Amino acid sequence: MHTRLLLLLAVIISFAFNDRLRTATHPSATVLNGAWKLQNSAEEDVVIFTDGYFVRANYNKNAKKLYFTYGGSYQFDGSNLSVKMDFNTANPDQVGQDFSIPLSVQNDNISVETNGSTENWKRLDNGSGALAGVWRSGGRVENGTVTFTPLGARRTFKILSGGRFQWAAMNTDTKEMTATGGGTYSFVNGKYTENIEFFSRDSSRVGMSLSFDDKVENDNWYHTGQTTKGEKLSEIWGKVK
Repeated sequence: MHTRLLLLLAVIISFAFNDRLRTATHPSATVLNGAWKLQNSAEEDVVIFTDGYFVRANYNKNAKKLYFTYGGSYQFDGSNLSVKMDFNTANPDQVGQDFSIPLSVQNDNISVETNGSTENWKRLDNGSGALAGVWRSGGRVENGTVTFTPLGARRTFKILSGGRFQWAAMNTDTKEMTATGGGTYSFVNGKYTENIEFFSRDSSRVGMSLSFDDKVENDNWYHTGQTTKGEKLSEIWGKVK
């Protein structure tokens, strides 16, 4: 587990303290887009790369346990992954630190050498889809226009690949990740469905499937339906570029 944690810390990311994501501009960065799963792991271990941002979660959906998660911004030049940690439940003291590690991508496989051993990741999807990307919560309609307040230390993001999602609420000043959840999703004919595989605040929600009536217009995601508690939900998420 110690070796795995070192890798996790190396592959983490963070947001710059402004209202836009620091994106990965090197052409090689796009080869990482999508969801990946660590092979030969006793737990579910999934990472999502999209639009210069990354999240990783290690969990056991049968036991309904989330062991750790972290994420932040990244850049990849084709051989080295540079990351800055934004939140890390395993080691909050490393939030804000920069890391760089050699990373090899061959077709649908990622390999990382660490402490004399190799960790292999297999692609789950290629990161394409209408909802793929990084989204921020808190949109509101003013005079017919959707507006968002500038990003502060407290923020909630939802990160989606082609078929995986994870949301995370965090405070970059206090280095806290206050809540997170994730799993698989589908978006067909305006119907968005989440299948929850981990949930930090309430493990009883693991295994639930929730459907919403959603649409995307002008980089705004309109999300309506009911929460896991049956309460009405109406949100606007804005795409972070």
